[in-house]
Amino acid sequence: MNDEPNAQKRMGVAMFYAVLVLLAYLVYRVFEPFLVALGWAGVLVVISYPLYERLARRMRPGGAALASTLGVTLILVVPAIVVAVLFVRQGMDAARAIQAEFASGRLRWVNDAWLHVREKFPELSSVDLSASIREHGEQIAQFAAARLGAIVQHILSFLFALVVMIMATFFLYRDGAQLVERLRAILPFETAHRDRMPRESRELIFASVTSSFVAAALQGLLGGAALAIAGIGTPIFWGVMMGFLSLVPVVGSALVWIPASVDLILEGHIAGGISLAAFCAIVLGLADNVARRWIIGGRTSMSGLLVLISVIGGISVFGMLGAVLGPIIVAMAASLLELYAAPAAPGTTAPAEGGNKFGTTLE
Repeated sequence: MNDEPNAQKRMGVAMFYAVLVLLAYLVYRVFEPFLVALGWAGVLVVISYPLYERLARRMRPGGAALASTLGVTLILVVPAIVVAVLFVRQGMDAARAIQAEFASGRLRWVNDAWLHVREKFPELSSVDLSASIREHGEQIAQFAAARLGAIVQHILSFLFALVVMIMATFFLYRDGAQLVERLRAILPFETAHRDRMPRESRELIFASVTSSFVAAALQGLLGGAALAIAGIGTPIFWGVMMGFLSLVPVVGSALVWIPASVDLILEGHIAGGISLAAFCAIVLGLADNVARRWIIGGRTSMSGLLVLISVIGGISVFGMLGAVLGPIIVAMAASLLELYAAPAAPGTTAPAEGGNKFGTTLE
């Protein structure tokens, strides 16, 4: 007797989910052309939201959102575009310069060091360092030229995406609190977890992502300036590389400034090479520690290795957007795991106080 109503009910549920999946797919297709711009807008808002909160205490939400958007655009977006263009151009120049120096024999000490390494590790005997550097240098130059050419060829598309990103940043500032509240309401977690997850995620993102990239930008700026003063060519390119390599634990930006210092000393510029090495070893290390401690404060942050892996993995999945989006996703996942991994205090749903909040993953 009840088979027919049950069948109709199951059919209705199936149709509902089919329509829901179809609508989700269509919404995705509508937003697909703007996903990168919207992703960058979300990253900018997440990282700089404390600035908006300070302004919102003194101004109306619309005015605070407009001021924050203009500030982020002038302080972060415009300089980033200029540095990106110069990085690509100087990257091509650096690749050509390295090839020319190897061809002229000026970097003979690099070949000598490589021969010594090959004696210690015979399995590397088949690797020709000069040929490998020349090949990879050509690939880097071609890649950079292709990216710069794509921007020039699609300048209107780039400007349109830039406008979309700036507009989305404004609305995310203004309406972000309401969006977070709606998201919190639909999260399938306990009430205590729904209330804590956005706060914990934002604290972890600010402590880990913001501190890492501020320290990287500071190292890149100071390192690039030091290289320029020392007479090293294409300082913007190498400064950006130092900023990125500063995310690598232990060695960091030394992968750039140590070879540069050695090259200066071997070319006869002994004072310049020693001064560059001393400046980078002392000032860059001090600036990195001060910047990280000032931003992190008493917050818990992810380990440097986890940040590096999330940056590289994010770039492989999302492109350059993943350099920031990858650590943010990992930080949010770590915050979510912490909510459930931490032992609950007796008679409560909140984690007990004390102990390492983020287990062995974070430091």
